Amino acid sequence: MAKSMSLLWAAGSAPCWRVMIALEEKKLHGYKHKLLSFEKMEHKSQEVLEINPRGQVPAFKHGDNTLNESSAACLYLENQFKSQGNKLTPDSPAEQALMYQRLMEGVNLTDVLNSVIYYDWFVPEGERHDLAVKRTRDALTTELQLWEGYLQKVAAGSYLAGGAFSLADVIVFPNVAYAFRFGLSAGRYPKLAKYYSLLKDRPSIKTSWPPHWTPSPHGYEILKDI
Repeated sequence: MAKSMSLLWAAGSAPCWRVMIALEEKKLHGYKHKLLSFEKMEHKSQEVLEINPRGQVPAFKHGDNTLNESSAACLYLENQFKSQGNKLTPDSPAEQALMYQRLMEGVNLTDVLNSVIYYDWFVPEGERHDLAVKRTRDALTTELQLWEGYLQKVAAGSYLAGGAFSLADVIVFPNVAYAFRFGLSAGRYPKLAKYYSLLKDRPSIKTSWPPHWTPSPHGYEILKDI
C-alpha cells in the first residue's frame, strides 16, 4: 500500500515531519519520497506546484488523493489505515475531544514559533522593527506558557490527550522539538522539557528525525530568552 504513496518534503519543516511520523506510526514503510531544499527554493518548483499550487511542503499523494495540509494528511492516514500500525485516536469521547482540540491548536504553535525563529527570513530588512520583534516574542511566550499549563494538567508521563500517544502528539511534538532545537529553556518550561524527553526516542520520531540535526545537536539560541 505504501508504494502508492509519495511525499515531497524538506528538512526544517515541522509539517513535513508530522506526516512522516504518522506514516511510521501506521507502519507504512517504503513510500516514495524526495528531500527538497528551502535554500534552493525547490518548494517552489514545478514538481511541487503540480501537486500543491501554494508552493509549499509537504506535498503528499496516495494514489489519486492529494493532501498538502499536514493535519489533513495525518487524519487521512489514521482513518484510512485504522487497523494498521498504532492506533492514534482514543476511544474515550473525552480523550477524543481533547485530542482534536490539541491537534488543531498545534497549528497556532507552529505559526507563533515561525514568526520568531524565521523573522529575518520572512520580513525584509527595511521592514524590521524592534516593537514588532518584541510583539512576536511576547506572543510566543504566551503560547508556550499555555502549553506548559496544558501539560501541567495531565498525569506525569502521559501524552497530550491522555495515557496513549495520539494524533495530537503527532502534530504538536515537532513544534516542541523545534523550540528546544532553537534554544528554549528547559528550566523555564519544565513540563514541555519532560514531554520532549518522553517522546524524542519513540521509534517513529527517531526514524524520521530531521537529518541535518544529527551533526549539530545543540542547535541555536534564538529562543534562549523566551
